[in-house]
Amino acid sequence: MRSTHQEPRSSSSCAACKFLKRRCTPNCQFAPYFRSDEPKKFAKVHKVFGASNVSKILNEVAEEQREDTVNSLVYEAEVRLQDPVYGCIGAIASLQHRMVELQHDLLLARARLACSAAAAAASAAAVGFVVFGSFCSDAGDWRRRRWRRCGGGV
Repeated sequence: MRSTHQEPRSSSSCAACKFLKRRCTPNCQFAPYFRSDEPKKFAKVHKVFGASNVSKILNEVAEEQREDTVNSLVYEAEVRLQDPVYGCIGAIASLQHRMVELQHDLLLARARLACSAAAAAASAAAVGFVVFGSFCSDAGDWRRRRWRRCGGGV
């Protein structure tokens, strides 16, 4: 995150002033957020929102939140240009759909794991060994622990 104090600028105009073909003043509102080496950044925002609306938005936002606001505007503009109909909502809906699919896959994997664990426990119980939980072991050092036949509980 960029600090709230103004960074010293070079003599070149910011990307916004270059795009709008106007002289960049020392107190240019766009200069801290649209550097001269990123002309496409402002061009996208201008195409979607317009310079006047961006200026109004920046005036309404607190100084410490302006960089985040500009980053949001840039992202929204890029997504709107990629998907003119749905924009950010389409991206959010796509991510939510993917999240639901992954949750479903996780639920299936857990169910399969539970079935496998139950089958392993059932076959081990038939033989008389404890497979899950705290295993039966002889007393003593952990290196000397070994499986032993258990007569029932864990």
